[in-house]
Amino acid sequence: MTLTDQQTKTRTTPRRKVLISGAGIAGPVLAYWLNRYGYAVTVVEKAGAPRSGGYPIDVRGTALDVVRRMGILPRLRDSHIDLRRLTFLEEDGSEVALLHPHTVTGGVAGRDLEVRRGDLTDALYTAVRDDAEFLFNDSIDTLDQSGHGVDVTFRGGGRRTFDMVFGADGTHSRTREMLFGPEERFHHYLGYCFAVFTMRNTFGLSHETVMWNAPGRAAALYAVGDDEVHAFLNFAQPEPPFDAFRDPRAQRDLVATVFADDGWEVPGMLAALRDADDVFFDAVSQIRMPRWSSGRVALVGDAAWAPSFLTGQGTSLSLVGAYMLAGSLAERDHATGFAAYEHSTREFVTMNQALVGKGGATLFPTTPQALKERNERLRSLSAMPADRGRPAHSALTLPEFTPTT
Repeated sequence: MTLTDQQTKTRTTPRRKVLISGAGIAGPVLAYWLNRYGYAVTVVEKAGAPRSGGYPIDVRGTALDVVRRMGILPRLRDSHIDLRRLTFLEEDGSEVALLHPHTVTGGVAGRDLEVRRGDLTDALYTAVRDDAEFLFNDSIDTLDQSGHGVDVTFRGGGRRTFDMVFGADGTHSRTREMLFGPEERFHHYLGYCFAVFTMRNTFGLSHETVMWNAPGRAAALYAVGDDEVHAFLNFAQPEPPFDAFRDPRAQRDLVATVFADDGWEVPGMLAALRDADDVFFDAVSQIRMPRWSSGRVALVGDAAWAPSFLTGQGTSLSLVGAYMLAGSLAERDHATGFAAYEHSTREFVTMNQALVGKGGATLFPTTPQALKERNERLRSLSAMPADRGRPAHSALTLPEFTPTT
């Protein structure tokens, strides 16, 4: 087929129309690649604009190849935070160990990336904004599948029909709920809750994290630069506090009660928590599903398999999963493509979700004896291990997909 033939076919063959719910990380990546494979892409996002700010996130292993193929790796390299040290403290504030962060995370120095979440989302949005339609301040209200497509009603009142719909709308996915039922069916609670927020850096910290631990509780200060720190409060909780998830005041009250008698910098962190306007509170959990699609609708990223921050792989799995989903549809109909997506991606997801066991035991022991043993292990890590990373990070080699022409 000549170039002229290809251009003529492109003009005369209707582009399949798809809708993506969510403009965080997985959504824009999926939009970028589906556009490359000839789809007409619409992205709907309940926020008014791409979300800036946010805590630092990691891009490791296979995910680095995704951002390289999208052409945004140099930009992300320029935004790399370069966290230089991680200090663990006893309950009385004395030092347990000072380590390079990769010793704990399994990252590879000089190759893996750590960037502000907003820097990544801005780079992804910039890469696709001219090639996809973005509908901000809106969301999906109803989905109705039929033989010809998916009829969608938007919260804003619009109605449209798409060939396929994708849920990239996070751990608490509305798309997943409409398609598969309540989140409780797939939510696997891991025994912790956490709050993250920013506060003034009055501690003299720079490009480092300091983590204080007591049995069942942890407080950390993460300094990306010099002006502000990301404050982190994590605690063991036997059951998820469902009543607090939709009540910001209840969240603050719960955290304040749990940490009320603690020392170090915790009292100042609790005071800052009361006034912070960017508090993110949630349970530490995973989403585990037997399948990621139904009919013409599929899930990707945290909506399908949220691994929890204990793995450090949430962002990387979103990047890789979106690439694999789009590529699986490059030369296939939706049924065959969704099956290929599951077949090619599930083992990689499962391997990375399994990292959660190591993460919880290493960072947040819940008993005095477990904390003592963890501290002894940390003291023994006097040097960073060889730059091999964790096998799960790079367990999938990205295939090359070719669009239909």
